[in-house]
Parts: sequence; structure tokens; C-alpha cells
Amino acid sequence: MLEEVERWLIERSWSLADRPLHRILAAKRASGQTVSVVLPALNEEATVGEIVSVVRHDLVLQVPLVDEVVVVDSGSTDRTAEEAAAAGARVVHRDAILPRIPAVPGKGEVLWRSLLVTRGDIVCFVDADLRDFSSDFVTGIVGPLLTDPDLQLVKAMYDRPLTLADGTAPGVAAGQGGRVTELMARPLLNMHWPQLAGFVQPLGGEYAARRGLLEQLPFPVGYGVELGMLVDALHLVGLDALAQVDVGVRKHRHQDGQALGRMAAAIYRTAQLRLARGHLLRPSLTQFERAGDAFEPRTYSVDTEERPPMTEIEEYQARRVA
Repeated sequence: MLEEVERWLIERSWSLADRPLHRILAAKRASGQTVSVVLPALNEEATVGEIVSVVRHDLVLQVPLVDEVVVVDSGSTDRTAEEAAAAGARVVHRDAILPRIPAVPGKGEVLWRSLLVTRGDIVCFVDADLRDFSSDFVTGIVGPLLTDPDLQLVKAMYDRPLTLADGTAPGVAAGQGGRVTELMARPLLNMHWPQLAGFVQPLGGEYAARRGLLEQLPFPVGYGVELGMLVDALHLVGLDALAQVDVGVRKHRHQDGQALGRMAAAIYRTAQLRLARGHLLRPSLTQFERAGDAFEPRTYSVDTEERPPMTEIEEYQARRVA
């Protein structure tokens, strides 16, 4: 590990106890900064309402830390929107944001569009499939941005319960990321961007950043958004403007191996684009499914499209002037 990263791990990796809530609130009052919490959601009716309820109860009604809670629905076919609205979130459908540019499927697409329907100086992203959610996820990653003006982006780090096929959880994977993190993202970062090797959960969906940074970044439309954001932020603001906070344990819905394969392909492509801009090949991934006595191929295109920095969008520029 680079000496720079070893130093960064000491100086830019914290725990929740390092910033008590009263200190975070005092910093918010003194700075006048506002905080938006955004949940990108696709068919998460079982969990999105509870997450919204916890954030609103703990950080809107009990203490004035969060100024708005916005759920961006990515085309759900279940009751995600209804559950989120009933819990008190402002719900916006992906297709209603920036209709001039037709939406494409993908998490990064939703995060990019959320910048147009939020106002916070600090934007905090939280995945909508978390279980046993604690508002510590929000205070942990927002706190450093409110108390330290030199920071630009803060990611959550956590332990992840191991879940077996029968749904049981025999234990916690201490210090481990998910399967795609350990098999794809972490090797890529260590080999090509070793300054980012200190991030425990580089692909984690819980992170907060200053709007001024987010609006300058391109957004991969799919699963590559977290890796792309880390790499681009490193180049734009430097390692010392990035940090991570231990928020405990993260429980969420696990995906099957083939879905993870598609995720890994998108992340690899995101890295490839950053290593060699201008590569025009549109890749695909072929996987196999059992069909009777044979295996049948299924080919999927890999997300390669990226949205430009929001500052290049005229509707966003017009909103800022207004």
C-alpha cells in the first residue's frame, strides 16, 4: 500500500463516535448549509418506507439535520412510490425529470437526474433496499462534510452479513465488500488507481458529497456510477478531499450470480473508459441459463453511456440563475 494511502487511512477514516450529533448540528447552523437525502428506488416497496420514516423521524422531526428527503422512482411496478410518499418523502418519477433527454434504465441515471430535483448544498445518497436501517448512515457520512470544509465526498464503510441461499445469516463478513467489490472493483482500483485502495466499500451506495462536486462529474448511467464517481473525484479534488466513516453493519437484498456478472461487466467498462477515453467498442456480456437439457446463451449489452456534468445542462444552469 502506498504511504499516502496509509496516511489517508489514519487521517480520513473515522467512526461515528468521532462526530457527536450535537457537534454536527452546531456546524450546520454555523455554516447555513442544507442537506438533501436521495433514495434511488426500483421495486423496493418492502424497505423504502421504513428508511424514509427513520430519516424523517430522527433527522427532520427530532433534530433539524436533513432539509429534504427525496425518493426518485426508477420505474417501479410495485407500491414503491406509494410507500415512500406515505412515509413522508417527496417522490419524483425518473421520467418526469429533464424530459428533453429520454431516460435510460440504470441507477446512475437516477442519481444524475436527482440533482435537478434537490436543493441541498450536500447531497446524501442511500440505497432503498437496506434492512434494519439506522439514521447513523446519514449522520455518519454527512457529518464530516458539515464539520470540515476541505472535504468533498464521504463514503460509508461497514460490515456485511453473509446470507446463505436459504436466507439465513451465519455471521458478518468483517471488512469485506460484496462479491463484485472483492472480485472486480478492488483489484481494478489497486492496480490502476492505488490511491483509492484504502476505501473499504468503494461500491457502497451510501455516500454524501457537496453539490459543487457532483455537478462537475459525469455519471455512468448504470452500476458503474460508484466506481466512476470515486475515480473522477480523485482526479478532480484529490485524495485528501475524500473520506470514509464506519457506520456499523449494512443489511440489504442480495442479487443472484448472473445479475452480479452484469454489474461486474458495467464496472469494468466504466474503468476501461477512464483508462482509455475514446474507446468506441460497445461491449456485451453473454451468460447461460438452463433450458431443459441444454444451456441457452443470453446476451446483454453492457452500460457504456454516461451523462455529462450537470453544469453542462441548460435546465440546471437556468435553475441556478433563478
